[in-house]
Amino acid sequence: MQEKTARETLVDKFGRRVNYVRISVTDRCDFRCVYCMSEDMQFVPRAKILTLEELKQIATAFVELGVEKIRITGGEPLVRRNVLKLLRDIAQLEGLRELTITTNGSQLQRLAKKVRAAGVRRLNISLDSLDHDLFRRLTRTGNLGKVLQGIEAASKAGFEKIKINAVILKNRNHLEIASLVEFAIQREMDISFIEEMPLGMIGDHDRAEAYYSSDEIRSDLEERYTLIPTSETTGGPSRYFEIAQTGTKVGFISPHSHNFCDTCNRVRLTAEGRLLLCLGQEHSIDLRHVIRSFPNNQDRLKDAIRQSMSIKPQGHNFDLTEQPVIFRHMSATGG
Repeated sequence: MQEKTARETLVDKFGRRVNYVRISVTDRCDFRCVYCMSEDMQFVPRAKILTLEELKQIATAFVELGVEKIRITGGEPLVRRNVLKLLRDIAQLEGLRELTITTNGSQLQRLAKKVRAAGVRRLNISLDSLDHDLFRRLTRTGNLGKVLQGIEAASKAGFEKIKINAVILKNRNHLEIASLVEFAIQREMDISFIEEMPLGMIGDHDRAEAYYSSDEIRSDLEERYTLIPTSETTGGPSRYFEIAQTGTKVGFISPHSHNFCDTCNRVRLTAEGRLLLCLGQEHSIDLRHVIRSFPNNQDRLKDAIRQSMSIKPQGHNFDLTEQPVIFRHMSATGG
């Protein structure tokens, strides 16, 4: 019996294995969240956006290079036309261990079952407030009722895991931390709290003034719950604690207060084909140029991805007291 050939792996110059890719399928979104984009966004012309076929080709190359987890992001990925076909195609790639998606929940009432049937096992849903008026202010265009209906539809669709994500801003929604945790507990979902990241000019608030650290969030929660540290990981940057009273997992994504760069195992592909080697740096390569200059040349594409590992930086240099060094918005970065 022939032995199975070991899969290739991607390793950067700091010895970190890259086995997780976040793929943005669109920079467009039906919300205008205040921490993510400006109110009057200029989106990438459609001709510059990767086609579904190109996205599949790049996903295939990454899996052939040892990537085990792919997260589909946006913008809002479920507004991309025919995205379900792409999900099905990626889910079938041999060697891929997990396909997940991050969504604002607006399209889940009609699409949750189809997303699950396409092969998505895990779902992250952004939910920053349970107050209808505040939710509208934070998202500028969002309808909380529609999102709650989408979460309900997702809970019935058979996903292996659904997690709530919440970006916490001081004097906006920081008083809702416990309410959001209770929401997750009641639905047997986990929840992660995210420190705002200084990407792009947003114009809505002073990021330093609105900063609410993971330590502050944890302190607030410990007034009500017993939090037990866990070794659990989902392949991303979250540090997880378990609520002793319920078993619910609470994660903290802390790019400022607890920098996670030393264990970074991921890269991001923007909807226009830029492979970002770091969330908070501009080191990147243009994979759209590669696949359009050398159509269907998978070896050329994989060589470009391999070479990109040499420019993956050690970490970001986020500073909330300065104007953003990174002018691309979070919606253009890919979640």
